[in-house]
Amino acid sequence: MIEKVGLTFNAGSSSLKIGIFDIGSGNAKQVGRGTVLLGEQSRLRYSIGDERKEVELPGVDRLDERLVSEIFDRLLRAGSAIGFVGHRVVHGGSTFRGPAVVDDASLSQIEDLVPLAPLHQPKALEVIHAVRALHPSVIQTASFDTAFHSSQGSLSARLAIPRAMHDAGIRRYGFHGLSYKFVSGQLKKIAPDISGGRLICAHLGSGASLCGMIDGVSMDTSMGFSALDGVPMATRPGSIDAGALVHLLRTQLHDADRLEDFLYHQCGLLGVSGISGDTRVLAEDSHPEAKEALALFCFRIAGEIGRLAVSIGGIDALVFTAGIGENQPEIRKGVERHLGWMGLSLSEAANKSNATVIGARGSKISAFVIPTDEEQVIADEALAVIRQHRL
Repeated sequence: MIEKVGLTFNAGSSSLKIGIFDIGSGNAKQVGRGTVLLGEQSRLRYSIGDERKEVELPGVDRLDERLVSEIFDRLLRAGSAIGFVGHRVVHGGSTFRGPAVVDDASLSQIEDLVPLAPLHQPKALEVIHAVRALHPSVIQTASFDTAFHSSQGSLSARLAIPRAMHDAGIRRYGFHGLSYKFVSGQLKKIAPDISGGRLICAHLGSGASLCGMIDGVSMDTSMGFSALDGVPMATRPGSIDAGALVHLLRTQLHDADRLEDFLYHQCGLLGVSGISGDTRVLAEDSHPEAKEALALFCFRIAGEIGRLAVSIGGIDALVFTAGIGENQPEIRKGVERHLGWMGLSLSEAANKSNATVIGARGSKISAFVIPTDEEQVIADEALAVIRQHRL
């Protein structure tokens, strides 16, 4: 019997996350996952069922046809039928309010959005083009990080700039939408009586943002026009005074490309500590600069929770997700220290063990740790849009 599978690709600047799904039943059941780490010695790590492997990819250093061919050869069983290839695309602009089938028209629209996400969008496009070249008849779909936030109103989306600029697309969009969609869906299963209320979710990874939701619908978020905004991140500054950027352009950086590299790669926890952008490394480091970087990270996250609580009229539940949010109790504890006045209290034992429910008895705010799964959302959206178009 030919196995029908779906593949998902989640492209980053130097990595590619892969999901493998059995779709024979009409639903997407994850049966494997993999990660490609690009560099001088690129590697593919993957697991399918009980099989776990790590292999070198000599000569592979780009998200191109050679890499995609290698992935297909290693991860798909002989005789497998590819039902779809779904992609995470960071920016959908105002064009895409949900997932889309990748055809000539939508591909052109995605390419038109590159100026809004010049570092992220091209990576997804490279993989889309590679799959098209290798398997032109395979259905490809795109799931957009910005689409989840298309529900936000004008007060959340608007920057205080001339209206004509807003109408031309200079506005707040928000990101990490696939993660927020998954987490809000999981909360409905874990705590259905709470999920319909006022939820703030903290997606804390090397890229970090927060989202305020009511009944699972995005109302406001910390990231805005770009993935630079909001709270400090591994190497990105988060919110920064525009006057400081004007000053840097005039005195040190002198052009937009150097400024862009500075903001994406030299700031954040790395910039403050001078040691690393990795919170795990900083947590083990005794230097005061490392401690200050982590303290600033927690302080700004707590401040953003306060701002989002204003946007959604209070807070019933707080959820931590993504690599840092799911696995670093000391970061969650650092956030809690600033929010006791709001009624947040974490159980020390539950927090240390990364339990699902980490709120202390008597806490006015329910608190959870929910692992995210963007690949599952991409696969589910791919099947949904394929059914919608009767493909």
